[in-house]
Amino acid sequence: MKYLFAIFIPILGFTGLWFQSWLAPGSFYLGFVFIPILEFFLPINSTNETANIRKQQNNAIYFDILLYLNLPLLYFLNFYFLFMLQSQQLDFWIWILLVLNLGICTGVMGINVAHELGHRPGLINKLFSQALLLPALYMHFTVEHNFWHHKYVATSKDPSSARFNESLFHFWIRSITGVYKKSIFLESRRLTQCQLPFFHWKNQLLGQLVLQFCYLGVCYLIAGLLGLVTALGIALIAILLLEAINYIEHYGLQRTLLDNHQFERVSNFHSWNSDHVLGRIFLYELTRHPHHHEKADVKYQHLESKLQSPQLPFGYPASILIALIPPLWFNLMNPRIDPYIR
Repeated sequence: MKYLFAIFIPILGFTGLWFQSWLAPGSFYLGFVFIPILEFFLPINSTNETANIRKQQNNAIYFDILLYLNLPLLYFLNFYFLFMLQSQQLDFWIWILLVLNLGICTGVMGINVAHELGHRPGLINKLFSQALLLPALYMHFTVEHNFWHHKYVATSKDPSSARFNESLFHFWIRSITGVYKKSIFLESRRLTQCQLPFFHWKNQLLGQLVLQFCYLGVCYLIAGLLGLVTALGIALIAILLLEAINYIEHYGLQRTLLDNHQFERVSNFHSWNSDHVLGRIFLYELTRHPHHHEKADVKYQHLESKLQSPQLPFGYPASILIALIPPLWFNLMNPRIDPYIR
């Protein structure tokens, strides 16, 4: 039942929209104030479920429903904001804080949940995943993530793996542009294998772009230019949040290039693990990232702690805040990387 607490993200998102004023940041307070403070005092829980519990939970639809509920809740929040812009004249700083609020909601409820569903088989999961990525304008993410990042993680070929001594700000630019480039490359290669030109109606990237432009068009029709700028701002915050998470998940970890010019197999040494309890709940166990890279199709409720993996000293939200100050981040993390350089 612990994953029910994730509902506080849309609740606080809506609280910010409804009350505005000092409550406008909404989900920001939860993600980057309360959780970092509470996780500093709460004990770390590295316990893994037993085989019997895993068997009982494997087909429990409750865990899937929690994911699917994010879709209507996310669209409700975003469109409520857009329709609100029709009737209210917001102070500039309140608008900025509400965009931050909804951007965090879109990153956590949208991209994060889309990531979980994007690894699962079945048309329904794929459709939900793409629909959750739409408000973030990042629908190409799944192709690059599943077919490039998981293959080349912790290597120089992966734009989503942060290099040693690379700042978050540099990583943001390299990763966002790199993910687009790899998505184009992968789709172009797929079409070539199907003996189809790049500009073809079966090009999934072009189809995603059309959907995203249509989404922006709807935002413009609802709230005019301000609605369009709002949608773009929300998407930008969501993308930056995603890539900040990517940054801390693999920072400085590198796979060895073997004599046969192939990289060593991905292991638990190539992702940072975090067992801080609140991050585990609100991000649906994304923080147990080494196990995810070991077996990407394992459902979130079954992901295990890998104590032999490098361990983040703080939870995800606190780590992101620290990463915003590169010298502090390097001083904290670089000494922890040395034992994993083999």
